[in-house]
Amino acid sequence: MTIPTTARLAVLAAVGIFLAGCSEEKAETQEIVRPVKVVEIAAANSTRELSYSGSVKARTEMNMGFRVAGKITERRVNIGDRVAPGYVLARIDATDYQLAVRTAEANLAAAEKQVETATLARNRAEQLYAKNATSKSQLEEATLAYEQAISTRDAALSSLDQAKNQVSYTDLKADQNGIVTAVNADVGQVIAAGNSVVAVAVDGEKEVQIAVPEMDIAEFKPGKQVKTSFWSDNGLALEGKVREVAGSADQQSRTFAVRVSLPNDPRVLLGMTATISAVADAGANTVSIPLSALAKKDGKEIVWVVMPEGETVHAREITVADFSDEGVNIAHGLNQGDLVVAAGTQFMSENLKVKLPEAEQQAALAESSEVVR
Repeated sequence: MTIPTTARLAVLAAVGIFLAGCSEEKAETQEIVRPVKVVEIAAANSTRELSYSGSVKARTEMNMGFRVAGKITERRVNIGDRVAPGYVLARIDATDYQLAVRTAEANLAAAEKQVETATLARNRAEQLYAKNATSKSQLEEATLAYEQAISTRDAALSSLDQAKNQVSYTDLKADQNGIVTAVNADVGQVIAAGNSVVAVAVDGEKEVQIAVPEMDIAEFKPGKQVKTSFWSDNGLALEGKVREVAGSADQQSRTFAVRVSLPNDPRVLLGMTATISAVADAGANTVSIPLSALAKKDGKEIVWVVMPEGETVHAREITVADFSDEGVNIAHGLNQGDLVVAAGTQFMSENLKVKLPEAEQQAALAESSEVVR
């Protein structure tokens, strides 16, 4: 007996629906377990490390310039040259100043002749007055002329000394041991008195200048001990001391200049890049997590914490203190020993089943067994 076509189609449809329902039920009962990477929260930090970079400079750096104006005729040093007291750094044309010396010498000679003439006149007036051959007023006039001649001679002598000094100023000389760090003028250039020609870093104490923002400037006080490391030599580390803190912030960067004195070490060279590290009070105790562990939910900053007993994740709201090179510093919301999802936070959901790496899983089980005991 054959089954009608419509009946066969109905039976096939019922079987299909039954199989589809079974597969859907199986899919619904299959639970998603997602492997995760976690970090364990360490003890809270009561301190934080401040780190700023700067360059090594001489404590004293002089901008050397001529005390008179003129045209540079010779420059005898280059950047990096060492100089000693009395060493000639540069010269300017001294012709006009030498002529001034000759003029002053001639004026002095004329003044001395006037003194001689005035001396003879005064002596003659004194003799005549003693013989009552002249009046007292004539004696006083001769004495006054003599004193005026003396004053004129003294002025001419001072002018000669000044002219000689100006000739000596045409040689720019170093007055301390040091090294040339900059050249600001060259041969043929006409400069005014006081303009910088070369800069000389004086031998002796070296220091590092750093720029500290206003939020951390209170942590740097004169005398504070800090650590100094150098980019060019990982094995070179020195203990420095804050020597000077600027009284006001820079108008553009809004940072404060801080100078750190360094101990005398021949390995420290001018211009080296140094990092100044100091320990500061963290205020509220903070814990650190990787930046990848930070997530947001409903506009709030959260992390996903793994619950070891059920191996599920739970969103926990946290308070961020600040950010650092190592990650994010958390002020509130986490405790020592918490397991926080460190990567893949975008795939997390409340009570999602997760699988810990074997090492973390074993540690979590050991911790829970100790709690049970």
